[in-house]
Amino acid sequence: MSAFEKHGADLSHGLEDVPVLFEASTFSKFQYSPDNVQGPGCNVDPSEVTVPGCSCLSHSCFTESCSCLQVHGQAYGSKGKLLDLNRTDSKYSSPVFECNAICTCSDTCSNRVVQRGVQLRLEVYSTKNRGSGVRTLEQIPCGTFVCEYAGEVISFEEARRRQLAQKPEENNYIIAVREHAGTGCITETFVDPAQVGNVGRFLNHSCLPNLSMLPVRVHSVIPRLALFAGRDISAHEELTFDYSGKYNPQHPVELLSTQRDYTVQASRTDGLQRKACLCGANNCTQFLPLDLSILS
Repeated sequence: MSAFEKHGADLSHGLEDVPVLFEASTFSKFQYSPDNVQGPGCNVDPSEVTVPGCSCLSHSCFTESCSCLQVHGQAYGSKGKLLDLNRTDSKYSSPVFECNAICTCSDTCSNRVVQRGVQLRLEVYSTKNRGSGVRTLEQIPCGTFVCEYAGEVISFEEARRRQLAQKPEENNYIIAVREHAGTGCITETFVDPAQVGNVGRFLNHSCLPNLSMLPVRVHSVIPRLALFAGRDISAHEELTFDYSGKYNPQHPVELLSTQRDYTVQASRTDGLQRKACLCGANNCTQFLPLDLSILS
């Protein structure tokens, strides 16, 4: 048991089912929110239900009878793990939709995973040379949902304004996700957890990450940026994802594709100058990813 576990400090202040442990002196204050919130320039409230629901009366939905699964396909297995995570012959991923608040199935439905929030024992801690980081206090099997990258959902214009206003030494938490669904059809989502966010804001970059990000839609057309274990993760191992949105470990993992015209690009950059990457991976690129598309 760590010192933080003994103290019992909960970063989420009870907003998560499982307390997120932390060392209070490791970071500046921010408002914890387990879900995305509407920010400047966003014309859709992420908390509003804007996605149709199913009329299943069973505890858990079945593909044969559930309208959600029939339209969008089954994404999770019986234990809530992402299906087909080890498929490597496709560069595309199919969109994920969960059952939502107006669905009549049970809260224990197997198609409700990301919406349940953090279910693992996670800890925000001080790393040796990269500021705060997040580690798991228990083993995590491959395909398991770990946490969301939640924050203010803002417009392109607001993301650009915030990035231009930042000082070089400040961290930029904004992540941009672009979903391509057919010729010329691009959906952009900008999430900034700098002032309002969850445990995901403390995840460090790695050129050899153990988490993979996937947009998941629950109640709203605005996706939740869900992070899944890309491989089996040991207890007390640091959790990381690639800020450029790529997932390319020693054994490449790509997501199942049933729609050959749907791809996802995600990127986060820390400031407007190249910053040294200290992930320590053998394939380290020496610098954190730098995405200047918001400034174009």
